[in-house]
Amino acid sequence: MRPISEMPRDVASAVRVVFCDIDDTITTEGRLTGTAYQALEDLDAAGLAVAPITGRPAGWCDMIARFWPVKGVVGENGAFYYAYDHENRRMIRKLHPAVETEVARPHRFDRIISRVETEVPGAAISSDQAFRLADLAIDFCEDVPALETSDVERIKRIFEEEGAVAKVSSIHVNGWFGVYDKLAMSRALAADTLGLDIDKANETIVFAGDSPNDAPMFGFFANSCGVANVRAFEDSLTSEPTWIADYEGGAGFRQIADHILAAR
Repeated sequence: MRPISEMPRDVASAVRVVFCDIDDTITTEGRLTGTAYQALEDLDAAGLAVAPITGRPAGWCDMIARFWPVKGVVGENGAFYYAYDHENRRMIRKLHPAVETEVARPHRFDRIISRVETEVPGAAISSDQAFRLADLAIDFCEDVPALETSDVERIKRIFEEEGAVAKVSSIHVNGWFGVYDKLAMSRALAADTLGLDIDKANETIVFAGDSPNDAPMFGFFANSCGVANVRAFEDSLTSEPTWIADYEGGAGFRQIADHILAAR
């Protein structure tokens, strides 16, 4: 991980798309600051396509796609993307094929919930679960006292022992049935809404993130970026970002955005 200040000017000036996680990447201690939101506005005003790639729920993503200065949003760690067509006043929603199969099983998480409640005291179903379409989010530090790393790892194992995919973010363990991730749906969003092949356009895309569930994105994009708090997960990252900000959360995202904008 090299300092973002060392990203060469010609590399930064070639960036046309900014994909970004939300929690603890754009937000700071659970809040979206004016500084971070202004970074989104500034990137959009400069003609860059911005798209959050998040683990947050479908209900939130509908609002983000509609009201934020973004081209679309990938939600629930790749279960879908939403993009709002302002000209025609319609929301475009695309689900990953695996999601359509699994949402037909409304009780698929019952055993996992029961085991987490029994085996990991202090964990809780995320308060945003009511707005989710495809996954189950277990809160380990957002609205509950922070759990030990061993407890977080136990939650992840419970998902996996029950046949689910599980990813750890900075606040939740998210689990689902079916094979998909942030990268797969980012690929679809780019192709459908931006007319972009992310393999061919890789070096013109920046992804900014902060935690282990961002690892597929860190590993794929040549110019992936981490905010400084990603260092807390160095031992558990399967792929690290190429560049890293000096600051955590929204201030780090602002620094990444400023470096890109200054090169234009």
